[in-house]
Amino acid sequence: MTLHPTIETVTRRIRERSAPSRAAYLDLIAAYGRRERGMDRLGCANIAHSVAGMPSNDKLRIVVERAPHIGIVTAYNDMLSAHAPLQHYPDLIKDEAHRLGATAQVAGGVPAMCDGVTQGTPAMDLSLFSRDVIAMATAVSLSHDVFDGALMLGVCDKIVPGLLIGALHFGHLPTVFVPAGPMTSGLSNNAKAKVREQAAQGLVGRAELLEAEMSAYHAPGTCTFYGTANSNQMLLEAMGLHVPGTAFVNPGRPLRQELTREAARTVLGRAGQQPAPCPPIGHVVDERAIVNAMVALLATGGSTNHLIHWVAVARSAGIVIDWADFSELSEVVPLLARVYPNGSADVNQFQAAGGPGYVIRELLDAGLMHEDVLTVRPGGIREYTRLPEGDENHRLHWTPIGASADDSVLRPASDPFSATGGLKVLTGNLGRSVIKVSAVPEDRHVIEAPARVFDSQAALLEAFHSGSLDGDVVCVVRWQGPRANGMPELHKLTPPLAVLQGKGYRVALVTDGRMSGASGKVPAAIHLVPEALDGGPIAKVRDGDLIRLDSVAGTLQVLIDPVEWEARQPAQISRDQAIDSAHGLGRELFAGFRRNAMGAEEGACTWV
Repeated sequence: MTLHPTIETVTRRIRERSAPSRAAYLDLIAAYGRRERGMDRLGCANIAHSVAGMPSNDKLRIVVERAPHIGIVTAYNDMLSAHAPLQHYPDLIKDEAHRLGATAQVAGGVPAMCDGVTQGTPAMDLSLFSRDVIAMATAVSLSHDVFDGALMLGVCDKIVPGLLIGALHFGHLPTVFVPAGPMTSGLSNNAKAKVREQAAQGLVGRAELLEAEMSAYHAPGTCTFYGTANSNQMLLEAMGLHVPGTAFVNPGRPLRQELTREAARTVLGRAGQQPAPCPPIGHVVDERAIVNAMVALLATGGSTNHLIHWVAVARSAGIVIDWADFSELSEVVPLLARVYPNGSADVNQFQAAGGPGYVIRELLDAGLMHEDVLTVRPGGIREYTRLPEGDENHRLHWTPIGASADDSVLRPASDPFSATGGLKVLTGNLGRSVIKVSAVPEDRHVIEAPARVFDSQAALLEAFHSGSLDGDVVCVVRWQGPRANGMPELHKLTPPLAVLQGKGYRVALVTDGRMSGASGKVPAAIHLVPEALDGGPIAKVRDGDLIRLDSVAGTLQVLIDPVEWEARQPAQISRDQAIDSAHGLGRELFAGFRRNAMGAEEGACTWV
């Protein structure tokens, strides 16, 4: 299939823009890749320290037999349901490595926090920057520099981008990502959302709300909606960094264990009928792979968080992308999936309908993804269009995916849910922002209403409960950017705004904060840059200003006389709010992150 001209144009633009930084990156990893293996290069004391805690047979294999040695970086903790299954993965990997005459070692652990636990609390102010902490922890884990390949064990929101950023700074190493899969379906996401809206109106109490939440989040595995965690898995499949088809196999299944073993075989170059060396991750993640990930995100209506995270991921490989690239791709990439919050299905139903493999096949066949890319598998990206299965002896094989098993969840590129992708970029006199339109009813794609300005999500919630928000309104929530308070998710605003919309009011949200993959049916212009703390125009907005959010035209405007708007001075963050955003629950430790953070469109990077 001939590549779509827009895909080709955007890729070429990214390649040309990135040429100096990409060349420098490739030169660096080439220099590291040319060195002798770690156990031959390091001093005797260094080697002795690195293997001192290992069994004697492993020491013999590494030092004398010069066997391949895998480093495992794990985000295991049992605080996160999605990461609890990772507990025993290192044992499986070590056992499989031994079977193949190799060795494996847990190189290190990285922190992993759950936004579901911290949403609406001050601890959420640490969430975005935890990505860069994870990247640094990944680098520390691999810094012992004795490994011939690496396996990254992680699943959720900031964890996968952090692991990927860290791994790309060791781009000379073959690296495979190893997920845990989603929990089985519990209370449906639509039913959960309905109870949340009822609770916001005071129609049900805490007991009923807690019962609903615990029925929805009930077992090991990722949450079942298509938020950032599950979008991570879709993008890794589209970039060829997984064992094919491994994203959405539930924890605890024999197939899940065999796929984990296959990850060890893959990084060692022992996978498939025609094994071949696993290429270094710095070569796998090139401009084409980044574009493939962007396309997969748009085709599935994935998390808006990736308009921040994948900018940072790309930068780690010397590649420069921006929101204009996403916007241009969105104009030609069709929406192929309806998964909550873009539909009623959960990720288990998405998987049953054909899953990532179906989406990748449709995009490849339509000329909307690059097929001439490296992946961690010898068969290339076409391997990712098949489903893994295990026989009675747990041996793996992959089968072709046919037609969608449920066209209310997955549709072919020839008959999509929408001709364009699920994400839009908005520009205007308020700056630049993004909006997820795939879940927003068409009659709400354009909202024009007076502004109500809030300095926190708590203030908005207070106004909602007092009844003062009843009516058409654009809620403006400022001081929520990376430099102000770490750019927390504003999940708690979804139920009350949905209630207002349900009453028939014209409602929208405008913020320099995040709303993530959980953003749903309420129009939300998020990630607004420049942020208020940097003097962004959002700091000029006053109560009563008429705002027009037009996701059809791609504009976000305050409808005010330009001369008056230009002359208006931006508000300043109050001393009390600045202090409150910087202290307590460890937020003092992140002062340097806030101070050094780049804007959302630049990936909110703190290390550049």
